[in-house]
Amino acid sequence: MTFEIRTATRDDAQSISDIYNHYVDCSTCTFDLTRESLAERIAWLEARTDRHPVVVCLHEQQIIGWGSLSQWNPRPGYARTAEVSFYVRHDWHRRGVGRLILSDLIARARRLKHRVLIGGASADQVASIRLQEDFGFVKVAHFSDVGYKFGRCLDVVYFQLHLDAPAAEGLPDHNE
Repeated sequence: MTFEIRTATRDDAQSISDIYNHYVDCSTCTFDLTRESLAERIAWLEARTDRHPVVVCLHEQQIIGWGSLSQWNPRPGYARTAEVSFYVRHDWHRRGVGRLILSDLIARARRLKHRVLIGGASADQVASIRLQEDFGFVKVAHFSDVGYKFGRCLDVVYFQLHLDAPAAEGLPDHNE
């Protein structure tokens, strides 16, 4: 199988939203409880910066997954840390799509001179946790009962990956 990963465009918003909304309805991989609208996804895409890209994974011109680097914390001292997220269309699981997306996002993060990536998951999302660990993410936190979905309390785990990127020029440091 051949796959293409590219930067997402506004035209990809519906496919990205469809993939995400499936998990809003059916999974604990997001704690959103309300489906997003197309307008909300377009606004989200248009608010992205060069340092926080969104990518899509295509097979035969169909979007089968997407991922993003997001601002982890708005305070300037956290500018070198990004949160990584990825979602694979429900009928494409276990075919390496998540692995391709995460690999691409890590490479982009390095080129963008991020130093640390943060990943999170509901503790019951074993495949997501294993994938992060396969890429060298280390578990740094386990919060009990902080989420609630489908009538039950859920734990959340957080991971981080040190990218060993040099300091990025133009980003504030602790003295600025």
